[in-house]
Amino acid sequence: MNILDMTAAELSATIKAGRTTAVDAARAMLERIEEQEGMYHCYVTVDSEGAMAQAREVQERIEAGELTGPLAGVPLAVKDNLCTAGLLTTCSSKILGNFVPTYTAEAVSRLKKAGAVILGKTNMDEFAMGSTTETSAYGATKNPWNTNYVPGGSSGGSAAAVAAGECYYALGSDTGGSIRQPASYCGVVGMKPTYGTVSRYGLIAYGSSLDQIGPLTKDVTDCATVLEAISAHDSKDSTSVERQDTDFTCALQDDVQGMRIGIPNDYFGEGLDEEVKASVLKAAGELKKKGAVVERFDLSLVEYAIPTYYTIAAAEASSNLERFDGIKYGYRTADYAGLHNMYKKSRSEGFGEEVKRRIMLGSFVLSSGYYDAYYLKALRVKALIKKAFDEAFAKYDVILGPVAPTTAPELGASLSDPIKMYLGDIYTIAVNLAGLPGISLPCGIDQKGLPIGLQLIGDCFQEKKLLRAAYAYERARGAFQLRPGTDKRMERNLPNGKQTKGTEGAEKIKQTEQEGQSHE
Repeated sequence: MNILDMTAAELSATIKAGRTTAVDAARAMLERIEEQEGMYHCYVTVDSEGAMAQAREVQERIEAGELTGPLAGVPLAVKDNLCTAGLLTTCSSKILGNFVPTYTAEAVSRLKKAGAVILGKTNMDEFAMGSTTETSAYGATKNPWNTNYVPGGSSGGSAAAVAAGECYYALGSDTGGSIRQPASYCGVVGMKPTYGTVSRYGLIAYGSSLDQIGPLTKDVTDCATVLEAISAHDSKDSTSVERQDTDFTCALQDDVQGMRIGIPNDYFGEGLDEEVKASVLKAAGELKKKGAVVERFDLSLVEYAIPTYYTIAAAEASSNLERFDGIKYGYRTADYAGLHNMYKKSRSEGFGEEVKRRIMLGSFVLSSGYYDAYYLKALRVKALIKKAFDEAFAKYDVILGPVAPTTAPELGASLSDPIKMYLGDIYTIAVNLAGLPGISLPCGIDQKGLPIGLQLIGDCFQEKKLLRAAYAYERARGAFQLRPGTDKRMERNLPNGKQTKGTEGAEKIKQTEQEGQSHE
């Protein structure tokens, strides 16, 4: 198998077995990026020199026996709102076009300690505000399945890079679906963990009570492996949670017997594309065949999720983005008269239209006379949404539904109508409002040849149930195209009907593969 078509865990196992090196993998990936970036524009910054230096150092440590984990030597991409010391971090905004941090985000630091190699920083919607990666100041990313379509957003560059084979896995951030929706549009796996599971230290904030870092990967095994590496309590983040159950690879079991899965009727009403609906329900049927108990139920307050989310997110954004004033760092206008004029011109010239729209909305809902009517009311509805999910999870282990109402829209179709773009988040934003974990994985392809995503939602700190259900469905689904334009497939079924359960997680699976797994 070509090393470029391997999953992250497969590549690491191959490197540790001495059949290839971290240097070879990094070089091959950088060559592919150079070859394809003109088509897809997944990256804002590609750090070729730095990646090769990291790869040489990591390879030496692997050979010395210092790095033995399941991600050692594997190249990754990092969303451009995660700080990286000495490497440009722009949030895809003109206002941070020259910002080079002096420190590294905790999630990225943990991956570096595990032996990961950073290829560069991926394109995104400016300050994570958007659902298409078209609001980037550096141009739109294209969907690798069809370059006439968007990759989703705001982590569209990360999702597209994984789908196009321009990295083995990537980090994204999810404020209202910004990992899961692009994962759905690009046919990859994306997970938003429970709020507080992954440190937000070094993540440039959009909505502080909603933001969460998570992985975008080729399959569920890689998702669990990366999540396990980045999850830990961090004293530098006051919202970080101390957990003892972050051995997520142990959940990789092809066993959903007796698992209770709820399907909200509210997610299958008007506005949902029929092809998306059919694929998602077919996926539910596959889990039912494996022994899961699948039921329909009513999840209340769904129609209030979008106004609640955009009220809270915009309010928090207007506060978080106050710091970008042209004084301490970032863009400063060249021509100004006095301090206040410099503030106004720097922010007007530095921020894009969508960011300015949300800052103004947030400032409005926080202003005197409107704070109680809008912001406090939104916080009360947020609490009611969390209560509705609590009631649902008293009965169900997992909630199953679509990620988005449609597959990826054409470039330019959403950007001209912001309200239409906002409505596309209807199935994802409630997860952030309630602080829940959610995962997206591919479950079909529509008539236009675009991927369809399945979303699984769990109760707080129940990522293992999600991963178990996702892994079981991935096994039942069988092969799914690894990346567009190739015949390579992701096949998670072991030969002769063997199945490896997750008591030893990803490492156990890789050992089995070395003993004779065949790939299409």
